[in-house]
Amino acid sequence: MLQPIGKKNKYILLIITFLLLTTINNTNFVNNKFFSTDIQNIKVVGLNENLNLQIQERLKYIINSNIFYINKDLFEKEIHKYNYIESFKVSKFYPKNIILKINQTNFLATTIKNNKKYIIGSNGKFIEYELFNDNHDLPIIFGNFNNKDFLIFKKKIDQSSFKYKDIKNFFSYPSKRWDIETIDNLLIKLPSKNIDLALERAKKIIESQNFINNIIDLRIANQIIITNE
Repeated sequence: MLQPIGKKNKYILLIITFLLLTTINNTNFVNNKFFSTDIQNIKVVGLNENLNLQIQERLKYIINSNIFYINKDLFEKEIHKYNYIESFKVSKFYPKNIILKINQTNFLATTIKNNKKYIIGSNGKFIEYELFNDNHDLPIIFGNFNNKDFLIFKKKIDQSSFKYKDIKNFFSYPSKRWDIETIDNLLIKLPSKNIDLALERAKKIIESQNFINNIIDLRIANQIIITNE
């Protein structure tokens, strides 16, 4: 005749059953793709559709990586290959989606280098013109120049009374001196020093009622030469 199970034994049996069921359910939870933290989708936004897709394709290697191990540093080396990028931001949408928001650099001018046309970005980099061969209304830089020097010079223009959009051409010289030509075909020859003062002098001359010339030469300190050619 079977003996009734004691109260203590009943508790032990219930605990063992609970542990078995919990172990089985935990295993299923871990193996269930619905609860996986492996990256399944990555989306790139911020550029034109073609460039977004190109970068997205290059970043496919992070698919199936654990989203918790993904950070901005992982993207740095890849993103810095693209000269047209100013900055980027990585956003995680748990458990398995990532959006990469890219900020394109501002286009400042164009130039010819080694017989090839480039765009100069506000990030100081040369960008292949063919990637953005739309009809950009950008000034042209002639001569050899250092991008850093050009950005410094542009900043001085922005801080002056001149409007950058009114400049058609830049001319760079080995002495690090610059000339600018406006959209009205006015050539302004600037000194290598005290550029801020020279720009303000040029602006005052242009705004004078009797100004009809097309060259303002400010290269020599304390001297202004105004001519026509």
